Amino acid sequence: MTHPRHIDFKEIDLDSIGATGGRVVVFVTPEGQLDQCARRVNRLCKGALKRFVESEGFEKLKTAEARDLAYPAGMACDAVQVVKLKRRPTAGDARKAGAAIAKSAGTSLVLVLAGNLGQAAEVSLGLALRGYDFNIHKSKESEPRGAATFMVSKPEEVAAVAGPMAAVAEGVFFTRDLVNEPANILTTDDFAARLAAMHELGLEVEILEESELEKLGMGALLSVGQGSRSPSKVVVMQWNGGKKGAAPLALVGKGVVFDTGGISLKPAAGMEDMTMDMGGAGVVSGVMRTLAMRKAKANVVGLVGLVENMPDGAATRPGDVVRSMKGDTIEVINTDAEGRLVLADVLWYTQDRFNPTGVINLATLTGAIIVGLGHDNTGVFSNDDALCNAFLKAAKTEGEGAWRMPIDDSYDKLIDSRIADMKNSAGRPAGSITAAKFLQRFIQDDMPWIHLDIAGTASLKTESTLAPKGATGWGVRALDRLIRDMQEG
Repeated sequence: MTHPRHIDFKEIDLDSIGATGGRVVVFVTPEGQLDQCARRVNRLCKGALKRFVESEGFEKLKTAEARDLAYPAGMACDAVQVVKLKRRPTAGDARKAGAAIAKSAGTSLVLVLAGNLGQAAEVSLGLALRGYDFNIHKSKESEPRGAATFMVSKPEEVAAVAGPMAAVAEGVFFTRDLVNEPANILTTDDFAARLAAMHELGLEVEILEESELEKLGMGALLSVGQGSRSPSKVVVMQWNGGKKGAAPLALVGKGVVFDTGGISLKPAAGMEDMTMDMGGAGVVSGVMRTLAMRKAKANVVGLVGLVENMPDGAATRPGDVVRSMKGDTIEVINTDAEGRLVLADVLWYTQDRFNPTGVINLATLTGAIIVGLGHDNTGVFSNDDALCNAFLKAAKTEGEGAWRMPIDDSYDKLIDSRIADMKNSAGRPAGSITAAKFLQRFIQDDMPWIHLDIAGTASLKTESTLAPKGATGWGVRALDRLIRDMQEG
């Protein structure tokens, strides 16, 4: 991975602007108003900035878009980058502006802002998020990214505001790295080792191996990985930064490091994308990293079930019946509906051990959710209006698409089995809803719960505003915001 360029904050020094290479970034309002920094740049480049701002080219720019004025006369820099942004932009617009700037790969940046503290911090977050690139498996070295220096009136105050945002960005990067990794690198052993290393950040990390899972009775989870050479595991991460002894919020993630579909083998076309089927576990891991890095005043536990779903002589067959930790039996109709088997046991274990204030699980669970919502929104299923509304508010604040789906009791009978307590697949109709209803059977009475189906949002074939192609890290920002709102005031 190429992490985003180094970002620091310094006092505005009008005399040094444009005295070196790289590019100078200035911000101009949609009305064409130049602040003191932009006016200084305009004088240095002999009026070229003002001429552009008065041109049709600037008028055509949308809010948060950027345009380069290359090799400006009178300045040593390679370009002046003009960004159209309101004097007091929304957080979303400021982040978009930062993302637009981030595409200036391989050059040092000097961003000159005379605006408010929040604006600079939000721009820095957008710049960081969009500057990510996963290239560690390429033999040719990528062009190194230069540093980004923000010249602001109160650098220490801006840095203080931007600090927690940097921790969020690090959580997003960690999630993206995990989701982008190929399955021959990110085995269940490797995944668990990366999480264990986070104890250095202050997280309590515990790895439950197959022998322990067998003793706990996690027959549903173990049935998924029994055809793989990679051992199944459950990793427990605890962050206790809140009130001592207070019950935690629980996050649970599906971590299928590769999904062939098992005996119900997937088609060859597109199977390479199934390296991202551990996306839910990736998000949980990224959130826990963020909480530790920003020393969150919250109690949160994150659990991930790590398995690989492979066809083998020992693999689970369609028609097999397995017993969950809860004690319920499950008829396996389709071995490609494996994620819900993993989550069933981890959800039950989480509630049984931690008695949390609420449970939120994440999974790249169904293709049906992509049919319904495409790639712009995650499917949200919940049994609790208060928790669900709080999450939807947090997601909206962070600009991460989420849409609540129905979970009526009328769908529950569709997963009844003739020979067992339930079956793991009810076929194509309402596929994302029946998957959610399956999970709900492993949620204890009165436990507030949200299921997030991120199959359409965890990884994209095209770039988005704040991410290149590939893993997005969707959910880290929204869940961190929810935890702030719920536990940190």
